[in-house]
Amino acid sequence: MENTRTLGRSGIDVSALGFGCWAIGGEHQTADGQPVGWGKVDDDESVRAIRRALDLGVTFFDTADSYGTGHSEEILRRALGKRRDEVVLATKWGNVFDPDTRTLIGTDDTPEYARHALTASLRRLGTDHIDLYQFHLADADPVRAAELRDLCEEFVREGLVRAYAWSTDDPERAAVFAAGPHCTAVQHALNVLNDAPRLLELCERSELASVNRSPLAMGLLAGRRSGTLPAGDIRSRPPAWLQGYEGDGSGADPAWLARIDALRSLLTSDGRTLAQGALAWLWARSPRTVPIPGFRTVAQAEENAGAMAKGPLSPGRLAEIDRVLGR
Repeated sequence: MENTRTLGRSGIDVSALGFGCWAIGGEHQTADGQPVGWGKVDDDESVRAIRRALDLGVTFFDTADSYGTGHSEEILRRALGKRRDEVVLATKWGNVFDPDTRTLIGTDDTPEYARHALTASLRRLGTDHIDLYQFHLADADPVRAAELRDLCEEFVREGLVRAYAWSTDDPERAAVFAAGPHCTAVQHALNVLNDAPRLLELCERSELASVNRSPLAMGLLAGRRSGTLPAGDIRSRPPAWLQGYEGDGSGADPAWLARIDALRSLLTSDGRTLAQGALAWLWARSPRTVPIPGFRTVAQAEENAGAMAKGPLSPGRLAEIDRVLGR
């Protein structure tokens, strides 16, 4: 497999695998105390993991200003240092937060806030431009989104942004951004247990990259099965949109685990780990996919990056997975 892919119609080359930087932001919460991070992190280990990923050929890093209420962006700046020009940086805006209390306090879809958020992200990341700037409010009003799309075009003309996207699972909303000349991607949920054919069709039709969040099903496709999760982990009190975990905080949904067990031998073919097989499915699903698994350790970075050497699953394996899942 080619280890690089072009990010939609932008002409920007990225590694076929990106790294999602939500988890390394550390603990943060909503105003009512709902955890929205992945628990405590070791910042030094995060820095080592990012640098190891770079050495293994990963050049695409996706974060958001709200991850750790700015902390994820700051860790990326620290880890990349003088290697900023070796990578493609993606971040997002739309959530309002208090970094002192690490609390999300609301949302803001106004153009004024978008410019404020962009300026703040540039500062935290220590860069003069964002390669892929993404709107983070998945269910925002399409009329307002069209206004923000046009603002993103202004950001491109000003040299502050190279390309932009919407992080949404709604194909109709994604199509609003896709009408912009410098829109080059849609970020959306996609994994072997949660297909998204309409969004992939939009990406093909509009020449967009499919940037895949939750490629490992929030850890389930990386081997997470049961056990108590720490209070600061979003999966310990999963919100309604988080699939695969029991709403009462008891851990993984047994139905999801059963489906994973049914697929295990297919995903771990040819010496792959379960996580590597899940990433291989995404590459086989579409040539436009760029999965962005999360990570918190050097070991996770090495395992995920190792999937690139093994490439996509074969068409036969892909068909067999569909048969097992009844698709």
